[in-house]
Amino acid sequence: MNTPKRTENRIPRAVQAVMGAAGARRHVEFVEVVARQLDQIAPGTVRVRVVPVTRDGRRLTWVVLDSSNGPVGADREAHRAAYGLLTRAFPSADWNVAQTYDARTGALTTGEPTAPAELGLAATPDARP
Repeated sequence: MNTPKRTENRIPRAVQAVMGAAGARRHVEFVEVVARQLDQIAPGTVRVRVVPVTRDGRRLTWVVLDSSNGPVGADREAHRAAYGLLTRAFPSADWNVAQTYDARTGALTTGEPTAPAELGLAATPDARP
């Protein structure tokens, strides 16, 4: 026999839809705010790449600001400000690995810089780690 079972903690679908829509609006607002702030820091910026590097035994962070047409001409302070904005916006991100932020989508992705497979660099035995 089909007898409906009511659970105490069940959230109605309409409430779930409203909560989902509210979460989506908050995400869109967050993406828009970060994009506006990046545009104030360095006009035209749509992507920020952050790569930790070691040079002469010192740990540094390389920040690249890109527009849709290529690198954005910005000074050192603009690069620092963009990095600071992202570290505050994503405090739980692992900034010890390469990160790329896309201001159009709001996506922060982790990834090491790679070379095209046609170059055959990944197969070389003497590649540096």
